[in-house]
Amino acid sequence: MFEHKRDFERQILQVTGGRLHCKTLDTIQVNIGFQCNQTCTHCHVQASPERTESMSWTTMQDVLNATAQLSPVLIDITGGAPELHSQLEQFVAQLVKQNHRVQVRTNLTILLEEKNRNLPQRFKELGVELVASLPCYTEENVRLQRGEGVFEKSIEALQHLNTIGYGTAQMYPLTLVYNPCSAVLPPEQSTLEQDYRKMLGEKYGIQFTRLHTITNMPIGRFLDKLKNQKSEYINLLKQSFNPQTIEGLMCRHQISGGWGETFLGVILM
Repeated sequence: MFEHKRDFERQILQVTGGRLHCKTLDTIQVNIGFQCNQTCTHCHVQASPERTESMSWTTMQDVLNATAQLSPVLIDITGGAPELHSQLEQFVAQLVKQNHRVQVRTNLTILLEEKNRNLPQRFKELGVELVASLPCYTEENVRLQRGEGVFEKSIEALQHLNTIGYGTAQMYPLTLVYNPCSAVLPPEQSTLEQDYRKMLGEKYGIQFTRLHTITNMPIGRFLDKLKNQKSEYINLLKQSFNPQTIEGLMCRHQISGGWGETFLGVILM
């Protein structure tokens, strides 16, 4: 993998004449734990119900102390399933009080668990944006990636979110996320979004704000799934490199940190 990293750096050097560096800080992504109610075949952090890693409240307070000194940015909370963290609501409420935009990444099915039934309404009250993973609009493809029954539960969760305003009112954004189930690149985003709107709208009455497509990185559980396709997939990524995406790379505008890191001190230097 080190050699592939060097290949990427060489391509960046050819296009930009220098190395990548952060230009502006627009987003802070905080991974608050690896515990999840699903075990997805593509998961790059290998989250699952068996994982126990979870951000302590002390580290959350470190995050809050740092973000209190910043102008408003987007705080992107992810996992695992962030909803499994017992202090998620308290953490989010404090970030909102600091006037930051907050978005929570959800796998949807976690919202149907009894202890989380009130979370969508609470998110709405706090003005939290939701980014929901739905790797396809068909039951078969979702089942292959996420397991039996996940698609049906995801549809139920989306329908509930629509009833309280997510995806149907401009002030409550609901972004869906697609990623391929196999060693291929995602389709063109705007075209796939039209397909999602048509299929989910006609069959289930579901509305959403936008669709984002994600290219799977050859790491974590997805790397294990690739097996003998690893070299072929990495070559596909190399051949598909698009210089126009450089300005939008996460490292240009975002800092990310994990559940056990006091990573935000660097942004105050």
